[in-house]
Amino acid sequence: MRVSGKHLRSIELADDGWSCRIIDQRMLPHRLVHAKLCSLEEVARAISEMWVRGAPLIGVTAAYGLALAMRADCTDEALTEAHRVLFSTRPTAVNLRWALDRLTKALQTACPSDRESIAYKMASKLAEEDVRCCEAIGTHGLTLFEQILQKKSHSGPLRILTHCNAGWLATVDWGTALAPIYKAQAAGMDVHVFVDETRPRNQGASLTAWELVQQEVPHSIIVDNAGGHLMQHGLVDLCIVGSDRTTASGDVCNKIGTYLKALAAADNGVPFYAALPFSTIDWTIRDGLREIPIEERTPREVTHVRGRAHDGRFEEVAITPSESTARNFGFDVTPARLVGKIITERGIADANEESLAQLYREGGESS
Repeated sequence: MRVSGKHLRSIELADDGWSCRIIDQRMLPHRLVHAKLCSLEEVARAISEMWVRGAPLIGVTAAYGLALAMRADCTDEALTEAHRVLFSTRPTAVNLRWALDRLTKALQTACPSDRESIAYKMASKLAEEDVRCCEAIGTHGLTLFEQILQKKSHSGPLRILTHCNAGWLATVDWGTALAPIYKAQAAGMDVHVFVDETRPRNQGASLTAWELVQQEVPHSIIVDNAGGHLMQHGLVDLCIVGSDRTTASGDVCNKIGTYLKALAAADNGVPFYAALPFSTIDWTIRDGLREIPIEERTPREVTHVRGRAHDGRFEEVAITPSESTARNFGFDVTPARLVGKIITERGIADANEESLAQLYREGGESS
């Protein structure tokens, strides 16, 4: 995707050929800052502190973290420890486990002296695979947009509601939920995106909006609780979100607040879609409400906000009484019955096990 007219990816090898160059997403939308990750510990910190975030990007970043670990120590013990450290960083996004298990399985059977080169090759392969998957998701999602555009009764743009950030910043490139929007723009379709702010970390207001500015996609930022109101008044043509883990039965776990958007969409007859690659599907579970671990993050993300002051300095300020406690659940689960379609790199499925299985007969990796 473009930033000031220049193509960027969210992660890539640095010029030295071994360290990782990432966009530090904590600084957006006010500053574009790149950071260099040179060790397992730095990668683990970048994932847990959300320098990088988004399920597909977390998986690719973890893969490079294993490569860096093997560069420092290629023994069996180091491999086991690297897997443990990286796996513990974020519990909800299944892409993390998928990437770590995929690399670890290959590395365990390799000669220790070959592990570094194998890990780097596999991490690069995962990154390129993610780009292809996300662009394909965009292509398939565009067909749904075109169908809705033909049926809508009003004049003007196709009005799309998003939640959190599922654009290229959450992947290596293109994104998941935003990929069809970018494809629609490239096809000349008139679109307008309503961007949920997505408290408490404001990934919509800071990241999605920043992406759309860079791509020159018309949009409006709205508070999280405005989506239902817009739908009631016929101002939303479709909702599209990403996913951090989707069950084999079609339950979709995504950023907290997604479930409320799905409820409002169902009540108002608004199509609700989830866009995700194969690596986000957890084929081992079927009951998302009971089986998906929901990350609970620091209450400080709720009680404080960070932004840029009028003099350009970055400040964090308290917004709640100091005596109050807070809970900060990172994700919720939208039951399959509320999900209209699941858009993947292989095509479009209904949110049920039979339909997903038709796309992924081997229950796993994309071809």
